[in-house]
Formats: sequence, C-alpha cells, structure tokens
Amino acid sequence: MAGSIVPSTALSDALVILGAAGIVIPAFARVRITPIIGFILVGLAVGPYGLGAMVPQHPWLYHITITDPHAIEPFAEFGIVLLLFEIGLELSFGRLWAMRRLVFGLGPMELLVSAGLLAIALRTSGESTVGGLGLGLALALSSTALVLPISGTQGAVGRGALAMLLFEDIALVPIIFLLGALAPAGSVDAPDIVTTLWQGALVVAVLLIAGKLLLPRLFAQAAGTKSPELFLAASLLVVIVSSLATGAVGLSPIMGALLAGLLIAETAYHGEVEAITKPFKGLALGVFLITVGMGIDLRQVWAQGWQLALAVAGVVLIKTVVTAIALRIVGRDRATALQTGILMASPSETTLIVLTAATQARLIAADTAQFWQIVTAIGLTITPLLAKLGELSGRRVERSEARSGAAAEPPAPIAHTDVVILGFGRVGRLIGDMLKVHGLSFRAIDSDPVIVRAARAEGLPVLFGNIDSPATLDRLDLTNTRALVLTMDEPVLAVRIVKRLRAALPDLLMIARARDASHAAELYRAGASHAVPETLESSLQLSEAVLVDLGTAMGPVIASIHEKRDELRRQIMAEGELDSPPRLKTRRLRPREV
Repeated sequence: MAGSIVPSTALSDALVILGAAGIVIPAFARVRITPIIGFILVGLAVGPYGLGAMVPQHPWLYHITITDPHAIEPFAEFGIVLLLFEIGLELSFGRLWAMRRLVFGLGPMELLVSAGLLAIALRTSGESTVGGLGLGLALALSSTALVLPISGTQGAVGRGALAMLLFEDIALVPIIFLLGALAPAGSVDAPDIVTTLWQGALVVAVLLIAGKLLLPRLFAQAAGTKSPELFLAASLLVVIVSSLATGAVGLSPIMGALLAGLLIAETAYHGEVEAITKPFKGLALGVFLITVGMGIDLRQVWAQGWQLALAVAGVVLIKTVVTAIALRIVGRDRATALQTGILMASPSETTLIVLTAATQARLIAADTAQFWQIVTAIGLTITPLLAKLGELSGRRVERSEARSGAAAEPPAPIAHTDVVILGFGRVGRLIGDMLKVHGLSFRAIDSDPVIVRAARAEGLPVLFGNIDSPATLDRLDLTNTRALVLTMDEPVLAVRIVKRLRAALPDLLMIARARDASHAAELYRAGASHAVPETLESSLQLSEAVLVDLGTAMGPVIASIHEKRDELRRQIMAEGELDSPPRLKTRRLRPREV
C-alpha cells in the first residue's frame, strides 16, 4: 500500500542519482563540460569521501548523499551490461568476422606489450614480480564504457579501438584465471579453466542457435501487441538471460550482453530495440560513473598527490606509445594511431575487477590495490580530456603530413580549369559534382586534411592549403580561371577573400555562399558577382512545402513566396549598396569547345 512506503536508503540514493541526471548534468552541458566528468564529480561530491563524510555532523545531508556505495553497484554493473548490449546492436556477425585479424592480431599485441612494460616498470619501483604482473595486466585494460561512446565504432579510430577493446573483454576471464593460478598455495581456490572454457563454448553455441530461432518470433509477438512496455521487457529479458548464462559458467556477463546485441542486430527489430533501451543505458552508465567518483578519496589524493600524478602519467604514456606503435604496425596512419593511442591510454572499469582478483589472490597488498584504484578512478575521469587531446594531436599530424605532401607534390597544371572552388565540404563537393555533369572542369582547395585526403583518394582535383593565404591563391593562378566559388561557412574570411581578389582581378566572376541576407549584402559590397544566402531559398522552400501540405492554394502560396523574395532582394540591394536588385541567376558558364 502507498501508506506503508517510508523513507529509505534506496529512495535517498534514487533522489541523488536522478537529481544528478536531471539537474546537475544539464548544467555541465550548458558550460560544455562532458556529462562523463559531470557524473564522476557528482560521485566525488555525494560519496562517502565527500559530503557523505559529514552526515554524522549534519544529518540532513543524508538525503543528498550516498553513504553506501555498494548499494548502487548492481545498477552500475547493469549499466556496463547495457553498454555492451548497445555496442552489439551496432555490429553484426559479418562485421566481427571481417575484424577477426584486428581483434586477434592488434588486440593481443596492444594488451600483452602494455602489460609487460607496466609490469617491468612496477618491478623496478619495488613491486614483486607476480604483483607487478597482476597490476600490469589490470592497468593495460582500457575503458569500453567511456572509449566507445566517444570514438564510435565506424571511423578509423573507432574500428581500431573496438578491436582492441573486444579482445580485452574476451581476455578478462583468462586474466582472472591466471591470477588465481599465480596465487600462493591454499590462498584461493583456482577454478578449472578447462571446465569453464568448454562450458562457456557450449553456452555460447546454445545462445547462438536459440537466438537465431527464437528472437525473431519473440520480437514479432512483442511488436504485434503495439505495446512499448512489452517490447522493452522482451529486450531486457534477452539481455539479462544472456548475461546470466555466460556469467553462470564463469565467463564475463558483458560477453553475454554483447552476444545478445549481436543476435538482435541480425533481426528486423534492432532499430526499435536500440531506441527503446538507449535512455536506460545512459542512466545506468551514469550510475557507474558516480560509483567511480565515490571511490576517489581526496584526502589520500592530497597526501599522495605526486605519487598519484606520476602513476597516472606513467600509465598514460606507456599505453599511448604501445597502442600507437601497434596501430602503425598493422598499417594505420600516424594521425589515427596517435589519436587512438591517447584515447585508449587510461585504465578501465575492468581494471577494478582485476585489482580485486589480484588482492584476493594475495598478489598485491590491500593498500597497494587502493592506491591503484584511485589511479584508475583518476584515469577514467580524465578520459574525455585525453580524447580531446588525441583529436587535436591527430589533426595536427594530419595537417603536417598534408602540408609536406603538398610541398613535395608539384602543382598540377590548371590552364584549362573553368572553376576554382574554395572549400570542399558538403557544399563544395556538390558543386563539383554538378560541374562535372555539365562538362566543366574544376579545381578545389581545402584546409581540412581529412577532406583533402578523402577527395584525392577518389581522384578528385583537390589540394590542401590555407585558403586565407595569398600564397595559396597565387598557386592557383586565378588569371586562367573563368569563375571562383567560395563555399566555406566563414563569413569574415569570405568577405576578406572577395575584397582582396576583386582588387587584383576586377573581371573575375566570383560567386559566394552567404550565411543570410545581411552577409550577402556585405559580400556584394566587397565585390562579389553573386552572393547566395543559404537560409533564403531553403527557408522559402520549407515555407512553401508546409503551406501547400496544410491545404493552402498553390497560387497564393507562390505569390507570397515571390513577395518575400522581392522583399529580401530589396534588403540586400539597400544594404549592399547595389544599383539594381541582385539577380537570382548569373551569366552562364559553358563548356569550352575543343
């Protein structure tokens, strides 16, 4: 009955968690701080080492703190399970099979070399050989929970990270077995790895067969009821059963969750399942991050600040170098290798599992485990910062390589180029396609090395260069060009280039992309032959579509569109100091006769 509900620890913890998700995290998003850091800082603030330590003196703090971290650990574990399930939904068995060489080639190389170097460094600092090995294996693991949401699984960085993280998840069980085997005699009951492996293989086979046969029917029945609640219940049922089945035979529950996602990804219902479970994954992952923050004791951080800083820096440096070199060995470019290496450099949530196993096996002391748990928590906290650093470093390497490549490559002749396009993003590429359709030649230039590299791989005449540099424009030799198109979405730069080129080339046809009517007027004043406000025509076309679809007669709609267009023309004419309204069409470019 409702009247029997009384305040409890569970309700208090739910208040804190939902308060963090609904109030604190949007506040962090407003100042452009990633929610990952936000959740960890919330855990630090409300945990037993933060405000929770003050509950005896101020009992009212009980309602906004979490004094028992173990009470919410099951929810945190469920968050990791749902995360791996979502990753499985994005994959397919075909894609995994295609990645097998990366998973079992790149994965072992990165994990074992990182673990070995970390173990050697720890042995040098005074740790025992087996203790150093246990810590090395723990710290060599990287965070699936944080890395993949940042990198995704589609790009070059995401594919490399996914391959290594998949191998680490597979290797987690053998690592724990190894630590048990290294334990002093009689300290732990080392499980039979052979038994676990054959039982695990049997469970996986049963899940694969049952999933292929039963899941399409299960979700067809759930979809037929048109009940979102039943669809959600069916999805969670599959995840939990699969996780419990793999966990029951000694494998990791997250392997079962990944397998469940892969199986559902092969059905026609994977899109709906992904959409309906995504909010739960985000909230549960937030709970996990709160538990990470609650594990950071600021007093110990203050007392051992230098040691912790050196430990975090050492782990990050070793893992960055090893991962980057491993990626280079398997053929990844320098920028991708560096960005992925920095992103994968922090320890993992599974590091905490391995540290616990090493402590239970008496390979490391409890105080040593606590030190490295704090190092792991700090590493997880700085993962978003490492991701940003990796992205910036990768871009810098790409620009450096593009510049050196452009310098080594002699400029192609451009005597017969009809059009030069400044900026080859989505707008510039579309213009280039249309020019080719009508038999007009073009050459483009862009300052983004990724865009340049992709275009050149397709055989398109795109060069790397700083568009704002006079030397770059001189290299294009615009005196032999019939028209120049400026497509970049940088209003100030566009005006500056138009002004500079109009002074040097008074007869050059210059067509510029404008942000709005005011920007178009400014481009006309600078000397543009034609300025096209990107918001003008798209807004008018959207207005026409909605009016017609709502039943308004076509004639009045077209008349009002023309009136609005004329009004905007007059505005551009007045602000641009033009003698006549701007034309909607410029003089045509015809293919050269051969």
